[in-house]
Amino acid sequence: MSNGERIGEVTHFYNKISVAVVKLSQDLTVGDSLHFLGRHTDYQQEITSMQIEHQPVTDVKAGDEVAIKVKQRVRRGDSVFRLTEE
Repeated sequence: MSNGERIGEVTHFYNKISVAVVKLSQDLTVGDSLHFLGRHTDYQQEITSMQIEHQPVTDVKAGDEVAIKVKQRVRRGDSVFRLTEE
């Protein structure tokens, strides 16, 4: 279980460049901390880089699909949570 709010789901993962495509249900900003959680996935990281249509962005809105640079493998269908400060 995650201690954050669910903000989206992984729809694609590019292994060679270690980028996850996430379909968002909430807004997201560079610097937010995310928790990727799935059957074989459970790790957290801060967002350092996001792109839409190969253009760098710092803020994305609910409903967008965004490419996020990730440090570990994630999988299609993994849930994405924004971690809240304790």
